[in-house]
Amino acid sequence: MNSNARAGFTKVSAVEPQPPHGELTPGASSPGDAQSGATTSGGPKTIEVAAGLVFHDRRLLLAQRRASDHLGGLWEFPGGKREPGETFPECLRRELREELGIEVEVGECVERIRHDYPECRVHLEFFRCALRAGEPRALGCQALVWVTREELGAYAFPAADARLLTRLRGEPSWWR
Repeated sequence: MNSNARAGFTKVSAVEPQPPHGELTPGASSPGDAQSGATTSGGPKTIEVAAGLVFHDRRLLLAQRRASDHLGGLWEFPGGKREPGETFPECLRRELREELGIEVEVGECVERIRHDYPECRVHLEFFRCALRAGEPRALGCQALVWVTREELGAYAFPAADARLLTRLRGEPSWWR
């Protein structure tokens, strides 16, 4: 692992990602809660994503993006793009079933973030989740790992996750 990865962040492409823009906070309304997972309202394409903070035995589940995917090789909180007509929690349950082979109970939304990359804007909603059935398998990602709070900084994430990573490191109660 390179030194940037150990710091918890890495340059994701030859073009440096833009700084977060139009960030949302927990409890803020989100555009298109019951519509498609990708919107365009005159600006760059917006991709809507539900992601899970799946905790089990004081560890958090991380998934590594496939090398051929956008932001390939980086680590992320498992989840995926919202389909038309899906709520964010429905999307998250579906994605974790399809990509990891697990069933989860989706809890509270702990963070909503909008982030601009050169090629698109992402709207992410992060939910606390409890593992209910299955053993996670890397069906739709390159690798999986369970990490402790102390180990979190050893993994490189997309720039959009920076604010949540800071919260995770500072919220010991989430890890119980």
